[in-house]
Amino acid sequence: MIAGLDNGSRTVAQAEHLLHQVVEALGLSSGVVGCTHFVRTGDLPHVACSLTLAGHLETSRLPEGVSAALGGSRTGPAAEGAAVAAAEHAARTSGRVVLFPGRDDLPETLTVGELLDRTAIDRVVVLAQPEPPAGDVVLVTNGYVRPIWRDGLMTLLAMPAPGGRISPAEVPDPTPCCADHAS
Repeated sequence: MIAGLDNGSRTVAQAEHLLHQVVEALGLSSGVVGCTHFVRTGDLPHVACSLTLAGHLETSRLPEGVSAALGGSRTGPAAEGAAVAAAEHAARTSGRVVLFPGRDDLPETLTVGELLDRTAIDRVVVLAQPEPPAGDVVLVTNGYVRPIWRDGLMTLLAMPAPGGRISPAEVPDPTPCCADHAS
């Protein structure tokens, strides 16, 4: 089953922190799939989360202030956002995957073939390239891999890197827009 979680996180970093808190509070293994989702419910757009579960969600073990949705069950004031996140994850139409099987064992550098063999990632797509990269293309992870759900598949978006390599398109600390000319 897929649970939706929402505490009104305003940033992706806050939502990722929530995912890690919930996994710890529920005593879940590193084999779960956890995602962040941009949702428009309530007063402000924000980031909700979704998480695969093997069974029942013990809402009493959730951190304070976390709303949840699991199947038809809803709890908390932000349960609508939680339900949207769970539905997107279940349909595999949207969501930025933060936790996934194989994530914890990824080295800094590996081939695309090794990535696909070792993790739950289904495919790699290089931006602005019509064909997927060959299995022997080197991927430089820099310890940060965030695939997305696209066309029902867990997909890592990558970009060309120096030396014929590729790297994940999402970087951990991107330069803010206008940082080079802000007043």
